[in-house]
Amino acid sequence: MPLNRRHFLAATAAATALPRVALASPMVLRAGPVTAQIMPEGDGTTALWGFNGSTPGPELRARVGDMLNVRFENGIGSGSAIHWHGIRIENGMDGVPGLTQPLVEAGAEHDYSFRLPDAGTFWYHSHHRSWEQVERGLYGALIIEEETPPEVNHDITVIVDDWRIERTGELIEDFGNRHDFAHGGRMGTFARIVPTVSTVRKGDRVRLRIINTATARIFPLEITGITGKIVALDGMPLAQPRDLERSVLAPAQRMDVIADVTDTVQFLFPTGQDPYPLGDIAVDGENPTPITAPIAALPQPRISQPAATPDHRLTMRLEGGAMGGRHAGDDIWSLNGVSNLPDAPWQRFARGDTVQITIVNDTAFPHGMHLHGHHFHELEEDGSPGPLRDTTLLMRGQSRDILCVFDNPGKWLLHCHMLGHQASGMKTWLEVA
Repeated sequence: MPLNRRHFLAATAAATALPRVALASPMVLRAGPVTAQIMPEGDGTTALWGFNGSTPGPELRARVGDMLNVRFENGIGSGSAIHWHGIRIENGMDGVPGLTQPLVEAGAEHDYSFRLPDAGTFWYHSHHRSWEQVERGLYGALIIEEETPPEVNHDITVIVDDWRIERTGELIEDFGNRHDFAHGGRMGTFARIVPTVSTVRKGDRVRLRIINTATARIFPLEITGITGKIVALDGMPLAQPRDLERSVLAPAQRMDVIADVTDTVQFLFPTGQDPYPLGDIAVDGENPTPITAPIAALPQPRISQPAATPDHRLTMRLEGGAMGGRHAGDDIWSLNGVSNLPDAPWQRFARGDTVQITIVNDTAFPHGMHLHGHHFHELEEDGSPGPLRDTTLLMRGQSRDILCVFDNPGKWLLHCHMLGHQASGMKTWLEVA
């Protein structure tokens, strides 16, 4: 569904701030029904699901190296589980029912406990019927702070999402729509940002942790009212900060920006006409003692470096969908001719193997391919390792090489994070011995 003012209603309205919590041990996340003010105050509310009474759920904050202990209590009336997106996690804690854990049935609970190896911007979300449960609101931010965080006046999480709702605020419950699955996915009729801070001062230095939690929509994003640098992608610091410019975030991708406030901080969705405003962070007052130090690179992660020559070179073809032609799979989408999770893994790797995978998008739609338990380099045109990501966006007809050191043992999912595509075939798994 296209972005326009008829469908996206009053998205410039101020967003309600996300709840933030300090982690107790264990932290309890209870999933259940919530009533959310998705549209501006005074307009209709939306019946959704959430954690601890809100959607998005509470922002969880910890320090790199800490243990995260969470008890998940399932009160939504059907099975669920929590996936900790982007964390290089112990396999049994990854939160994928049927692969790494049993389904958490309605009324049951499940304990997650794992160490946090990397500082960065991550998130958590349901990984059962995720095309419905994430869309209904079962997600939240997970922020892992550096041992010595960069000096900023505000560390702000900004969730970007869309919702398919009526003008009254009522959720349109056409989940499992096969037309959505075969095309671009479930696109919302309303979109906005949801930040943790609603007001800053002119001259403040801010860290913006931007997370695309939509189940299908790709967000081109332009941010005005700041000057600064992109310092991290998908939770992984850039070796050299990049100039802040128009960016594109696929579903599940993240971007960290450190910047100085010059005016109202506006988040704009560029279109073929005027840019569409997703929301803003207002300016009130002026910082009398602004931070003037140059914006430096964040501490680099302790992550295995790829071998000069890969141990394996593989090709993965994304196939199917509307206008996508025939393929050998038995669902709408397939990977190398196989739809959904096979009994045996797509590949088995020895721990520490360096693997180069050429991903070829032979479909008429974009896909954001997400690998669990690892980060990988997107290769530059000259073949050198580029930024580390956990989700890579391939547009229609595009190919990309990624390079990954598979050093985390276990069974790991690889799937499209356009979650309707995952639900209808575009997923597989691999095993690291």
